[in-house]
Amino acid sequence: MSEVEMMKRQTALAAAGKKKKPFAATFKEMYLGPIAAFVLFISLWQLIPLVLGLPHYILPKPTDVWEATVSDWALLAEAIRITVFESVIGFLLSAVIGIGVSVLLASSKILERSIYPYAIILQTIPVVAVAPIVVIWFGAGFNSIVVISFLIGFFPVISNTLMGLNSVDKNMDELFTLYNASKWQRMWKLRIPAAMPFIMAGLKISCTLSIVGAIVGEYVAGIGGGNGGLGYAITVAAIQVKTSFLFSCGIAAAILGISFYLLVSLFSKMMLGSWHESAMKSEK
Repeated sequence: MSEVEMMKRQTALAAAGKKKKPFAATFKEMYLGPIAAFVLFISLWQLIPLVLGLPHYILPKPTDVWEATVSDWALLAEAIRITVFESVIGFLLSAVIGIGVSVLLASSKILERSIYPYAIILQTIPVVAVAPIVVIWFGAGFNSIVVISFLIGFFPVISNTLMGLNSVDKNMDELFTLYNASKWQRMWKLRIPAAMPFIMAGLKISCTLSIVGAIVGEYVAGIGGGNGGLGYAITVAAIQVKTSFLFSCGIAAAILGISFYLLVSLFSKMMLGSWHESAMKSEK
């Protein structure tokens, strides 16, 4: 029997030896703790306002938040739809432009040293300080909100992608040099595949920041006379002292962030799961 056949047989025996955990054990290990913590948190949240006698406009109970969500669902659903649309556009712009600029910078050390510091400076400037300029250039409403969402999510993509493009294995780089690979062959066949885990990490950060950017953009840039997203709904609820609905909007924003993150994580697993160690280890 050849060594290859022996290795195949050992691999098959090892795979057969691994038994799937029963559902009860998996549930206890993975889900019981988070569910118990959630139930405890909701219970304490429900009891504290009752015990302290706090009015609903100071600290609403979960039941008050649920009632506000149901009664104003039409307004909340429309706000969520608008914010999702703005966030997706801002995130896609961050991903495409961020990755493209990173590839361009990584292809030339002169460009990287000349331009990358200004990207860092742009990230350190508060959005509130940049937003009036954005509104002057793009007008109040949808365009400015998308631009602000893009600006907030842009830097994590360019930072992580550039780090990945510059973190190529030295032995592989020397192998490409040995075969006289051109600069762009090295970029597309070595550096970009090696940077994929870094790119996905940047996208995971950017997708949640895009929602924050859209909501902040609605605070600063306005809605241009149309229906507003969650930022507008929060502003109106704060003026009307509808604290329960404020909690509904905040929880909706959190759920959107988690949903965006899970979708990008699923995309990351699809891209990396069959070949990269980080994704393969997470599945074990």
